[in-house]
Amino acid sequence: MHKIRLFSLTSLLSLLCLFSFAQQLATIKGVVTTSNGKPVSYISVGLKGQGQGATTDDEGKYNINRVKPGTYTIKASAVGINPSEQTITVSAGETKIVNFVLVENDQALEEITIAGKNNRYKISLPSASLRLNEPLLEAPQNIQIVSDQVIKDQQIISMSDGLIRNVSGAVRLEHWGDMYTNITMRGSQIQAMRNGFNVVSSFWGPLTEDMSFVDHIEFVKGPAGFMLGNGDPSGMYNVVTKKPTGFNKGEVSFTLGSYDLYRTAVDFDRKLTNDGKLLFRLNAAVQSKGSFRPYEQNDRYSIAPVLSYQITDKTKLTAEYTLQNAKMTEVGSYYIFSPNGYATFPQELTMTQPGLPPTRINDHSLFLNLQHNFSNTWKLTAQAAYFKYLQNGYSSWPSAVNADNTVIRNVGIWDAESTMKLAQLFINGQVKTGGINHRILAGFDGGKKNYMADWGQSHDLDLPTSPFDLNNPDYGFPGNGYPNFDRFTPLTQRAINAGGLMDSKYLSGYVQDELGFWENRIRLTLAGRYTYVSQSAWGGSPDKAKHVTPRVGLSVSVDKSTSVYAVYDQSFIPQSGFLRDGGKVEPITGTNYEIGVKKDWFDGKWNTTLSAYRIFKQNELTADPTNTPGQNFSVVLGEKRAQGIEFDLRGKITDGLTLIANYAYTDAKVTEVTPGVTGINVGDVIPGFSKHVANAWLTYTLQNGALKGSGISGGFTYLADRATDTWSVGLQKLPNYFKLDGGLFYEHTKFKVTANAFNILNKYLFSGSYYEWLSAYYYQAEAPRNYRVSVAYKF
Repeated sequence: MHKIRLFSLTSLLSLLCLFSFAQQLATIKGVVTTSNGKPVSYISVGLKGQGQGATTDDEGKYNINRVKPGTYTIKASAVGINPSEQTITVSAGETKIVNFVLVENDQALEEITIAGKNNRYKISLPSASLRLNEPLLEAPQNIQIVSDQVIKDQQIISMSDGLIRNVSGAVRLEHWGDMYTNITMRGSQIQAMRNGFNVVSSFWGPLTEDMSFVDHIEFVKGPAGFMLGNGDPSGMYNVVTKKPTGFNKGEVSFTLGSYDLYRTAVDFDRKLTNDGKLLFRLNAAVQSKGSFRPYEQNDRYSIAPVLSYQITDKTKLTAEYTLQNAKMTEVGSYYIFSPNGYATFPQELTMTQPGLPPTRINDHSLFLNLQHNFSNTWKLTAQAAYFKYLQNGYSSWPSAVNADNTVIRNVGIWDAESTMKLAQLFINGQVKTGGINHRILAGFDGGKKNYMADWGQSHDLDLPTSPFDLNNPDYGFPGNGYPNFDRFTPLTQRAINAGGLMDSKYLSGYVQDELGFWENRIRLTLAGRYTYVSQSAWGGSPDKAKHVTPRVGLSVSVDKSTSVYAVYDQSFIPQSGFLRDGGKVEPITGTNYEIGVKKDWFDGKWNTTLSAYRIFKQNELTADPTNTPGQNFSVVLGEKRAQGIEFDLRGKITDGLTLIANYAYTDAKVTEVTPGVTGINVGDVIPGFSKHVANAWLTYTLQNGALKGSGISGGFTYLADRATDTWSVGLQKLPNYFKLDGGLFYEHTKFKVTANAFNILNKYLFSGSYYEWLSAYYYQAEAPRNYRVSVAYKF
């Protein structure tokens, strides 16, 4: 009894102490508005040097609790606006009202929706790494951005995990599992970028990014001389990684899913010094993931620390390192080969052999970025990157496919190493001459890439007398045993023997001037890029090319929320080959003609983009039809043309209702054929696209009531008239594709629970093509109906 009384007295005293302490703390709250009285959502309001802050809600209100008595500097800030500061003094128990009136124009304040929760699907400003110092509405280019909130809502865990549904016309026809993303758009594979660097070192890279360290992804349609000149004219995607924000916050999430998916991700964002000059952010993730096919795995972990230091008020240095480690089943394990057509076997069938060692990959990257602001209108950016990719593993592919549905499975070695050293220096600025406003962009890019691989060793797992039966698969000890490849010889020598050497060196300079007339309502872009490239492939001698690619764009603001644009842009692709007359091999040239209209609706809450384009590619080589055995001469094919229409919609339609929807019509054909070229005719379809692609993702969140913060989401992907990497006469065409996904979620203060179902209709979905030398179809099935549940906690 005495212990109970003592405990009760202690508890009472503790509560009184806590109540007394709470009474000594203060609260700061207020409203952030524009000069015309409109509330501004998602502005960060914080106490400088204290690590305490809040974000304004839909009504522009904020609330900072548990503030110790004292004098502080309180700051309202957001990306793309000038911060506003006030000095205040708070007393014990006081509720201090501090309001802010921001003087920026509506367009600038609109950009803070990058971090906005209810307008989370629309981003209005490109990242600094895209180099364009202007709102997307004013840029003469079709640029679509997939925000971090879209990634979370759709439970996307890698670049290969359904992300492309958020961009018009993007497809993946050659699925390399979760190893390489390889996105096709406007009839060709587009370039992969990270933080403004081209990170493609071979035909198969880079390793697909884990979403734990990704902030958002920018898709640039068509060639873009402001980013690169030597690449396919269809476009690129730029993965923008997470950086420190200057606020102490964090998030941890746990995900469970079908087929033994277990995943944990952490985002830790902190100020290391009270003055906020030294910032740190750490993103990490670890996952274990199985498959609907037996014997497949995709286990990963990633870690991405970032440090930024504000050297002076005008100079900032950021350093980031990323490691991705993957342990997965050999490349090709998800392919099925059939002599009779597509989807002729159960979805869960696999041709892999249990007991084969997994493929292991370590992907390292290091970025250094220095930004110096000479003034409010001129900024210099210098950045360098180093990439190191190490792979030790296998690939599987049959050496024979028989008419009776038996195959001889073959496994080949695939050890690879890639190194990239890249650097950029560019300057953004604005100046006026008379009544003309100039947005200037100029700079240099340089890089050196080396890739080497041993794919010259292979081993048949099955014997001709005991082939693998697709109708009755036997996964016991293979008839021909397991491979015993040579890994004692250094990879450098093995790569030479296998012809697995690729390298490139490039240097380019560019200048762009966007001239703004009549208070910047009409914007004329004039630009040019000079690029020199020296590259070699398959161990051959280097081929060199240099080219000037011009760019002309026009953008006109019909009103403050509507613009129309037209752009003419070029790119080029170096190529290797031998002409019979000994002539010089010219690079492939690509030319893009494009027009479009962009519009922000209802004070910028949602946006639409409609564009039409026509791309021509010339000088592409193909085999000389007059070659005799042992000759490898080439001839110029002729001309290819891709054209189409694209429509994108994204943003907040009304309170609680957000939508992403897109549609693309693509048509790619051969328009000219050099006399004597056989096997290709004018009018032939160019592989690598779907003629019709439509996507949508709709989210509704309850705004009131007991279930406030809960909601429902759903979306679909539809592909029609799919053209794969071959479309020969008489072969089966791929059927139309329809996938339906959806889910439920609940969010309250610091917690959020998200649950999604994928392939709700449980369709047998697949992609594939025909392999002529095997006289067989190959295809990859997607997972049947499956589920994911995530729980996230913010701290």
